[in-house]
Amino acid sequence: MAVFVRFVAVGGTKVSKFAGEFLSIGVGGRALGLGGAYVAMANDVTAGYWNPAGLQRIDYPEVSLMHDERFGNLMNYDYGAVALPVGPRSTLAVSLIRLGVDGIPDTRGALIDENGNGILDDVDRLDYSRIKFFNAADWALFVSYSKKSSGRLSFGANVKLIRRELGDNSALGIGFDVGALYTPFGRFSIGANIQDVTTTLIAWDTGTNELISPTMKVGSSYFLDLLGGTFAPAVDFDVRFEGRKYASTVNVGPVSADLHAGLEYSFRDRLSVRMGYSDIGSLSAGAGVRLPKLDIDYSFAKFDASDQLGNTHRISLKFTLRNEQFARVTE
Repeated sequence: MAVFVRFVAVGGTKVSKFAGEFLSIGVGGRALGLGGAYVAMANDVTAGYWNPAGLQRIDYPEVSLMHDERFGNLMNYDYGAVALPVGPRSTLAVSLIRLGVDGIPDTRGALIDENGNGILDDVDRLDYSRIKFFNAADWALFVSYSKKSSGRLSFGANVKLIRRELGDNSALGIGFDVGALYTPFGRFSIGANIQDVTTTLIAWDTGTNELISPTMKVGSSYFLDLLGGTFAPAVDFDVRFEGRKYASTVNVGPVSADLHAGLEYSFRDRLSVRMGYSDIGSLSAGAGVRLPKLDIDYSFAKFDASDQLGNTHRISLKFTLRNEQFARVTE
């Protein structure tokens, strides 16, 4: 499979539709098994990514890890996070994401001889020892804070540091997310997370700047006890203002919206099965098991019917320090 890398142009600033696309992949086996419909359902350490307001729902410190390999193990996606309740109404969290393609060969040095002449027509003379390797990687560090405003409403925010690497070039950026979570009645919740709310600037060392425009994620979820367990349907929409006409579910002028939908069935809060539909039109499925202090979640996503892009298997672990000495302090 060929790898296409977008090299950085020199000079200028532009709004890039996909500059922050690596931040839209998602984290956590549970959420990804639901097709990413998790803005209103987020209730664990991964809420630092999905909706920082949901961090208020945790009562003990949590740690989460995930590894994801895509496109025939060509691309690696790794995630780790820790969340800590602070007092009766606040929570802090730190999350780290890396998406990378490592060991990309740069064959330009092997295509010329010692005198600087091209030798493309003489394969036997290619100097494979002159092949160099480089990485293309995107990093994001989230520092999250959430606070409960009332029994039904909570707010949250992220400070997001971004680093992009492409061979010898690199870029830095900083962005902000704000989220809210409201439970108007019973076990029905609505949530919203505005990512890159002030627009995020990515500044390359070449002089090129990229701008990531805001994305508004809105959704709802509901928990219903039925058939000896709990059903939880969830629906989310990603609303963007970048003019994604043909790369979105629906669009009106520059405004586009993409659908996420998921359904989870949990038996006695121990075993769960999930299915979902993501914004890129792929179907997902998953399962989870909850042990006393460890949650193991698996999700599967199929990208296309031809299998040319391969399938994605994700496994995430969540450790919960469920001990009274670490419990959230009550008012």
